[in-house]
Amino acid sequence: MLSYLIGLLFLIPLCFKKMSWYLIQNLLFLFSLMYLINIDFFCWSGLSYMFGYDYLSYGLSMLSFWICVLMILASYSVIRYKFYNNLFLFMILFLLIMLFCTFCSLNMISFYFFFEGSLLPTLFLIFGWGYQPERLQAGIYLLFYTLFASLPLLLGIMYLYNSANYLVFSLVYMNDFMNLYLYFSMILAFLVKMPMYLFHLWLPKAHVEAPISGSMILAGVLLKLGGYGLLRVFEYLMGVGMLINMFWLSISLVGGFLVSLMCMRQVDMKALIAYSSVAHMGLVVGGLMTLNIWGFYMTFVLMIAHGLCSSGLFCLANISYERLGSRSLLINKGLMNLMPSMALWWFLLSSCNMAAPPSLNLLGEIGLLNSMIGWMWMVMLFLILISFFSAAYTLYLYSYSQHGIYYSGIYSSMSGYCREYLLLLLHWFPLNLLILKSEYVLIWF
Repeated sequence: MLSYLIGLLFLIPLCFKKMSWYLIQNLLFLFSLMYLINIDFFCWSGLSYMFGYDYLSYGLSMLSFWICVLMILASYSVIRYKFYNNLFLFMILFLLIMLFCTFCSLNMISFYFFFEGSLLPTLFLIFGWGYQPERLQAGIYLLFYTLFASLPLLLGIMYLYNSANYLVFSLVYMNDFMNLYLYFSMILAFLVKMPMYLFHLWLPKAHVEAPISGSMILAGVLLKLGGYGLLRVFEYLMGVGMLINMFWLSISLVGGFLVSLMCMRQVDMKALIAYSSVAHMGLVVGGLMTLNIWGFYMTFVLMIAHGLCSSGLFCLANISYERLGSRSLLINKGLMNLMPSMALWWFLLSSCNMAAPPSLNLLGEIGLLNSMIGWMWMVMLFLILISFFSAAYTLYLYSYSQHGIYYSGIYSSMSGYCREYLLLLLHWFPLNLLILKSEYVLIWF
């Protein structure tokens, strides 16, 4: 565990050398490979005084490594225009260190510290490399939504320490607090981070204003912090959770349906993909709130699947944006004629987004449906609507962007580079390969 951390820290001075972009990119690929090979089938591994990982942490920190490498691969315009590329690499590495420490913290206070720390580099990515002047407003939204809910979390952790005298994750299963204030303070910060419907307004704003790397890390990993935190804190909030969770579950399902309807009338490709993230995370929150074993396993599966799929779709939207200078669906039409080989990737990642086989999304969504219908069969109505509309808005995105008469001013547009095809393959391949070894995502509990 410490070896990876020291390795990442020693990459930071390399950022400020000249011509170090590809060096850092390839070293991070090497790190990901080493971390992937290092899996050992024991409950906790890589243990030290305050760090260590079980399978839940392992899967999400592996996802963080992978998405951060792909962020560098996707952000080629930063190095091409020499747009503060050294600082950009530094921000990505800083963010990766924060995420790695968050997922591998054994102690709740260190988890809180790194959980909040990951906000800073994300904010700087949006402020420094975003597109429109509105990025300042989007950054403030992100900051204040997250900070509003995180002070109660800190107070909740302090109360916990005061009453139990320990904060180690692996011991908290021994307690079951029947405390309403503690329940709300511990859970609210994670629901905002997820984001649950009603707390989701910062997400589309942040996505639309963020650069491609910001969108990828937001969709790929930062939304997973909320799910990870909930999976950890529900171990000692089972009693009160059984009484109140129905409230969150109903909001999430109704919200998922309403957000799906909002997706159907978006004209900005990035906003559409961002709203679809909210709808998918609504399912995750719903499944998690049932507190049964299906919900706990499949939440993790869908978080990994959504991280890869959503990030890939943002990459596709950015590839079109770099060619045409617009993300509007009114201008991005008929791309199948201009970039025919890219249309295949649009199709593959869109079908993953609507949980078509053989993607990991399918496994996650079927499991979450199972968990919620087993909890109460009447939620089936909303699950049917969410599943139907997720296919509907994905087809809307695909058919609007790929078919139709293209705008005559964009004849000069060229098809993809090898780098972009590699980037899309590295999103799609693990997403469809993991379903063949799904026991890897079902052993963390």
